[in-house]
Amino acid sequence: MASVLVVEDDPVIRTALIEALSAHDHTVRSTAYGFEALREITEGGPDVVVLDLGLPDLGGLDVLRMARGVSRVPILVATARDDDAEIIRLLNSGADDYLVKPYSAGQLAARIAAVLRRSQAPADPGAGRRDVLRVADLTVDRTARTAHLAGAELLLTRREFDLLAYLAEHADQVVSRKRILSEVWRQPYLEEQTIDVHLSALRRKLGERASRPRYLHTVRGIGIKLVSAR
Repeated sequence: MASVLVVEDDPVIRTALIEALSAHDHTVRSTAYGFEALREITEGGPDVVVLDLGLPDLGGLDVLRMARGVSRVPILVATARDDDAEIIRLLNSGADDYLVKPYSAGQLAARIAAVLRRSQAPADPGAGRRDVLRVADLTVDRTARTAHLAGAELLLTRREFDLLAYLAEHADQVVSRKRILSEVWRQPYLEEQTIDVHLSALRRKLGERASRPRYLHTVRGIGIKLVSAR
């Protein structure tokens, strides 16, 4: 089954979660601290995280946002509030799903199974995709996770590479920001301005400007297109 990281500072609740998840054949690690959770996530350990918001050293919402900067691991957030503002805030901050306290072990197991299905779904469609994408002078190697422009390697962040690879896969097609958030970030509820920040960084590294694009073209009101530069 899955490797689950439980982040919960209440020892009674933490023990109960470990027992419940172990009964569903999951491998469980746990911590009461946000910084320890971030270390685990950064090192790529868990398949899914169950995150409580009330932690002694770092706010759960901060853990969520920081984790999203380094990992795509599915994160289930446990919250005591079920109002729309709270749920929207969690989803916009990067949560894949949420659980309102108190919740049953069966509900937790079902939510974990659901987020794992969603996170693993792109594997099948991607099986037949090319590993090396070439668009004019741009080469993107998805296996090596490297990108080169006219033979020179581009120093990209993880998210910049993911975005560039996705656009290269759909070269000469206009891709909406909503679709990018859903398929690259896997967080369709994030603000679309998130993409603009990464596009701006990509443009600089490609040696172009929004006013004079070579590869990255913005189609106003529709989306982004990586064109085969002439």
